[in-house]
Amino acid sequence: MIVVAAAIGGASGCGGINQLPTLDEQVKAAWSEVLNQYQRRADLIPNLVETVKGYAKQEQQVLTEVTEARARATQMQLPPDILSNPDKFKEFEQNQAALGGALGRLLAVSEKYPDLKSNQNFLALQSQLEGTENRISVARRDYILAVQQYNTYLRTYPGKWIAGWLYPDMKVRETFTISEQAQQVPQVKF
Repeated sequence: MIVVAAAIGGASGCGGINQLPTLDEQVKAAWSEVLNQYQRRADLIPNLVETVKGYAKQEQQVLTEVTEARARATQMQLPPDILSNPDKFKEFEQNQAALGGALGRLLAVSEKYPDLKSNQNFLALQSQLEGTENRISVARRDYILAVQQYNTYLRTYPGKWIAGWLYPDMKVRETFTISEQAQQVPQVKF
């Protein structure tokens, strides 16, 4: 009887041995998709900036902000341990948030220029950016869910034991947070 119980316990533990690396790979894949969508956004920005430049020459400050924010977001060197390095993860998140904010201000510029709002290139790029922002949201959500599963497994039993014995280098992963500015209720004034 003891042998049967040990065999059942051992067989059920084998799935746990492979579960942590599987969850780790899911986190990595979800993170890659987040990076992919941020890169897609960064690739669209130069075209959007050039289109707006033709109509909004006096909005140079906004265009400069977008260009600088894109440069900060795309030139940041991502260390291999970014997913378990809170400081670097936060820096990455802040750079991407700054770029999103600058893009929002750039799109608001279109309200001042009726010709720009009806320009087909601008409309197509605006639509692409809106779609990309939605893809970024979905990719971030998927990453957050993958990290939740991974971190939960890593912090609970038997995953905690398995990680301690077989995968001591596995660390809790960082997830996205919302900045204090984003938590503020927007004020609408007419």
